[in-house]
This record gives sequence, C-alpha cells and structure tokens, in this order.
Amino acid sequence: MSRTSYDRYLTVFSPEGRLYQVGECPIQAIWDFATHITPDLPEYAFKAISGSGHTAVAVRGKDTSVVITQRKVPLRFTADARAQVTRARSEAADFRYKYGYEITPDALAQRLANINQVYTQRAAMRPLGIAMILIGMDPEYGPQVFKLDPAGYFVGFHATAAGQKQQEAMNHLEKKWKKLDSGRGADDAAKAGKTLNRSEVIEMAIEAMSTVHATDYKPGEIEIGITSTSPDEDPKTRGLWRVMGEAEIEQYLLAYAEKD
Repeated sequence: MSRTSYDRYLTVFSPEGRLYQVGECPIQAIWDFATHITPDLPEYAFKAISGSGHTAVAVRGKDTSVVITQRKVPLRFTADARAQVTRARSEAADFRYKYGYEITPDALAQRLANINQVYTQRAAMRPLGIAMILIGMDPEYGPQVFKLDPAGYFVGFHATAAGQKQQEAMNHLEKKWKKLDSGRGADDAAKAGKTLNRSEVIEMAIEAMSTVHATDYKPGEIEIGITSTSPDEDPKTRGLWRVMGEAEIEQYLLAYAEKD
C-alpha cells in the first residue's frame, strides 16, 4: 500500500509505525530542513517550521537567557503561534492561582509539550505548525532555555535555534560553545555556559543570527527577549522577562560590530 494511504488521518500508523501527518520520526524530522512547502499538505508541521521565513536563536549563560528573532511578518501559521502563546500565558496564570507561586520554565515547557502531543492523537485536531523556544529563570537552577516541537517533544538547551536557518545556527553555536572555557566547552557544556556573562550571552545570540543570514542587522530589524539576574540588569526588571528597546539593542549591535 502506498504512503498516501496512511497519511490521510492523524491517528493511523503506517506498517513502520510512523505518523506521517506529524513527521516520519519526530526526533529526526525536526532536523529536516526542506525549504519548499506544499500548500495543500499543511499537516507536515515540521516542514512548515523550516519554511516559515523566520529564524530564532536562544542562548543561556550563568545569569542570563536571551532569545532573538527577526522583526518581520511571518509567512504562515501566525494564528498557531498566537494560540500557543495565549495557552502558555493561561497555563502560567492558572498555576500561579492554584499554587501561589510562578510556574518554573521546565514545568511550563512540559505542560505545553503534553498539549502538543494530544494534537497528534485526535482526528479532529492537527499539529500546530510552529516550534516554540521558551526562556525563563528557575529559582533553583537559574536561567533556562527549552524548545518544543509539534509532536510534543521538548528538551532543554544551553543554546539552540528554530526556524528556516536552524541547522546553520545550531552548527555555529556548537562551534562557539566548544571554544568556551579555554577550549574545553565540548567536555563540560554546563561549566562552559557558566563562563558567559550577560553581555556575552546577548552578543553570542546576535552573532549567530547575523552569521547565518549574512546580514548586519539594524536595531529595528530584530527583537530580543531577555531574562537576567545579572547586576547589570535594571533592579526593576531583574529576574523578569522583558523585550529590549531599540536603543539598548543598538548598543549591543555596535559592540558586536566593533568586536568583529
């Protein structure tokens, strides 16, 4: 029987045990970076991510997590992104109401991943055509970075990327990480990450984005979200999520340009 006989329904497995509407294999398919998206096959959620026209990069250090992306109108699946962000806010608010303290980044990532996984099981639903990068501050473990995929798989990273140039960005970040801690970054990634201060985390994210797109970005062309407990962070926003203003972004772009 041909493959098309098995990709009509979300809950029908092929003889090889695959769910074609989610991706032939969730862990492998997340690295499949096809640039062509067939409009009449929106069920292939992983390919929708790679063809979004957007790239996001996230990095965490000893006291800071940042995420950077291009400031432009997405090509598709904007509604999916808004829906998942709204659900994340709702889950965080419900957790605080029930337990009296803020939800941790890993708990929120796991909850959203569980919801994504349900979307792969029910025929009346389709997987969301987006990947989510979630950053936050854990009171015990410090800055955190998580990435979620449409199949319900989530994992923590020291540095990661998602979107059209994901593979190129990941390769760049891996090379930079190996050079940390006097070239011992590959031996102990966690220890190497502790050597990155607030400014270095931001500059590494900017460098990765600029390198993979071969572009010198202007302050109005990118957005940077940050959460930091660094002494360099304003006491009013220390430990909280915020979006950087253009003037602040310009300072780091100039610092990166001078360093380069």
